[in-house]
Amino acid sequence: MKKLLYITTLLLLAACNKPADKASQLADLKNLQADINKKISVLEKELHKKDTVKSADVSTVTVNAANFTNYVQVQGKIDAQDNVMAYPQAAGIINSISVKPGDHVSKGQVIAELDKSVINQNIEQAQTQSELSRTLFEKQKNLWDQKIGTEVQYLQLKTSYEASLKGLASLKRQAELSRIVSPINGTVDQMDLKIGQIASPGVTGIRIVNADLLKVKADVPESYASRINQGDLVLVSFPDVNDSLKAKVTFAAKAIDPASRSFGVEIKLPANKKLRPNMTAILKIADYSNNKAIVVPINAIQRSEAGDYVFVNEGGIAKKKSVKLGATYGGNTEILSGLNAGDQLITLGGSEVEEGDKVNVLNQAN
Repeated sequence: MKKLLYITTLLLLAACNKPADKASQLADLKNLQADINKKISVLEKELHKKDTVKSADVSTVTVNAANFTNYVQVQGKIDAQDNVMAYPQAAGIINSISVKPGDHVSKGQVIAELDKSVINQNIEQAQTQSELSRTLFEKQKNLWDQKIGTEVQYLQLKTSYEASLKGLASLKRQAELSRIVSPINGTVDQMDLKIGQIASPGVTGIRIVNADLLKVKADVPESYASRINQGDLVLVSFPDVNDSLKAKVTFAAKAIDPASRSFGVEIKLPANKKLRPNMTAILKIADYSNNKAIVVPINAIQRSEAGDYVFVNEGGIAKKKSVKLGATYGGNTEILSGLNAGDQLITLGGSEVEEGDKVNVLNQAN
């Protein structure tokens, strides 16, 4: 200020010594005065700012590169890998049922039979006819071996005998169709048959479930089709039994369902007696991972019309840094640019500071 006043005085004296008209002198002095006032205003603002710098109590954390994984959360349900309905292969009246819901059955075990009295009668007749055809053929063969009879007679009886054997075998196969057998090892889960009821193929049957081989099925929105693949890590939780586990996607469909605009995924589960088919499962599928990510708490990020920013502590002074954000998961956000490892990020108290404020670090976390 003293320097400015000294310069001003010299300029005034010089202006007074110039042989110029008073109007010119007045204009020069006014210009000089405006310039001086401007400089005085700038100095006053700087002095005022220096005297009024705020000081805020904050907490900071050292920014370090760390592992960051983003998850897609969807809801699914448990299903048995082997979950089949054992149907009769022919229409008929249910004659006997040898199992009940909850019974364990083995693959190939007969679990119900249809009435096959008519087929049995046909089999008996066919057997009798086959025996007769065999006897006639053998006698004709003996004669033919002795060059007695004609070749036509021999071939006719041979053909008749072979046809009777095929007919008998066909009837026996039909008799086998009257049995309902379990196609897998498992447990009877649903019984839709009753003794005396007329059963038809593909209509009524017995459901068999292998509860030892379970899987989770879920539908994922098509927007994640390029990010979720077979082999991805999955965190699976079962809220009904308060249990969870880590697994991997064992199947990811390539086709998109045109109605739901989603694609199916499956995750095989280890044996667990607490889990049952149709139980709800929550899936968190890892769709992105970075082992050297700069990650900050989401509450440390502030937003303005100009973009996202954070405050860092540099030598006790708050400094504003613009940042570019990546994915957010679990209360943390990946910073793609704007922060470096080693920066002292202001967390608690960051919303109360401004660029250039003094900061008093109460808690420093690494």
